[in-house]
Amino acid sequence: MSTGVTIGQAAAFAGVTIKTVRHYHRLGLVPEPERDVSGYRRYGPAELLRLVQVRALAGAEVPLAEVGPLLAADDDEFSRAIDGVERQVTARIRELTARRSVLRRLRDGDRTLLPDRAADLLARMPGLGFSEAEVAVAREGLVLARAMVPEAFEAHLGHVENALADEQFVALSRRAAEAATWSPEDPRLPGLAEEVVAHYLARPEHLAIVTGMQARSDTAARYQVVRDAGVAPGSAGERLQALVEAGLRRAGVRVPGPRGA
Repeated sequence: MSTGVTIGQAAAFAGVTIKTVRHYHRLGLVPEPERDVSGYRRYGPAELLRLVQVRALAGAEVPLAEVGPLLAADDDEFSRAIDGVERQVTARIRELTARRSVLRRLRDGDRTLLPDRAADLLARMPGLGFSEAEVAVAREGLVLARAMVPEAFEAHLGHVENALADEQFVALSRRAAEAATWSPEDPRLPGLAEEVVAHYLARPEHLAIVTGMQARSDTAARYQVVRDAGVAPGSAGERLQALVEAGLRRAGVRVPGPRGA
């Protein structure tokens, strides 16, 4: 009488497919049993145990090339190898968790994928009196800043966070946002620009918001992309920016990319 089970039964017991069992045979991970008198290969306890061991290690993301040596190792070597695999699996879990977080944020409508620190900063702005449209412009600027100068983005966030804690800076920023709705020829623009320049010169840590993206050879192009976020060409907002930059340059501050006032 034949003993053991067929390859289909062995695969079912181990939770794999027949194709997988045959793949393990080709790799030499599971010995292929001899055929019985009826011409069938029968898997006995030894083959089934080996199949289950291989399946367990493969399921734990141990590369198949490492499974054979692992099963042949002594207890100490096996333990050290498993520790290494565990570290790899833990890193993979972190990576997958981060991916899941990104997918959830995309599902919830956050298509910018700004880091939490930047999202927290934007969430503070309505409480400081900024309108929804102004927050949207700030978000666009942060997205572009992160893309244009990623190595300086964390520092840039720090500068903006510090500035938003200053009541004078917030007041000036809100007035500048309001000024963007004025006529480009409004006579109040030069005076407001002078106030902004004076504030920046008195508070160098706030000026770093403007000057903090100067680490690359193509700084001017990158700076202009970020600077122009949400600013319509020919608008009062564009003219105010030009006036502020011109005032800073006259004071000796290096501002990328010349622009006429």
